[in-house]
Amino acid sequence: MQGYNCIMIYDKTGEKLLFCKRTKDPYLGKYNLVGGKIEREEDHFAAAYRELKEETGIDRAQVKLHHMMDFTYYNQDCYVEIYVGRLEEDVVLVEEEHPLLFLDLEKEDFFDLEQFAGEGNIGHMIEQVKEFGYGITEG
Repeated sequence: MQGYNCIMIYDKTGEKLLFCKRTKDPYLGKYNLVGGKIEREEDHFAAAYRELKEETGIDRAQVKLHHMMDFTYYNQDCYVEIYVGRLEEDVVLVEEEHPLLFLDLEKEDFFDLEQFAGEGNIGHMIEQVKEFGYGITEG
């Protein structure tokens, strides 16, 4: 079963969340969270930090990731691990492939399937963070 990670990065105020605007399928033209594949035998926290650095330029000195939840898709033979972190400082974003931007948590409908990828999961994950917090840390 192939593993993937999905990384929710809040700005240092906790009022905005980092998204990429997809320039290709899947989810062409929609906002999505950053993340990618977990390589075979790779430590899962290391994979999340690696993907975050590759896609945004943000490294582990600038954010502490927490493993919040997982989704398992037996019909697609894959699983997705959800990580959450809040930036410790302002950062300069370095785009790998898709444009990056922070969206205001109070101004967006993250359940809007026309604008956001993930079949409503992004909205669900944001609500989980609000209600229950970030999850567990490495180690």
